[in-house]
Amino acid sequence: MKTNAPKSCVWWVSIVIGLLGVLGKIFTIPVLTVSSWWLVLVAFIILAVASIIKKA
Repeated sequence: MKTNAPKSCVWWVSIVIGLLGVLGKIFTIPVLTVSSWWLVLVAFIILAVASIIKKA
């Protein structure tokens, strides 16, 4: 399977979502702490899907 590099906007969005998840795990932030694991998982899935999908 050939993978492609994701666009920079998708990469930045996944980085921001992943960092919010990590910050929610380290610090007690009411909304982020509850769903910190899911935020990191969603960021990874976004990045993985962006690498698999062929660019237009």
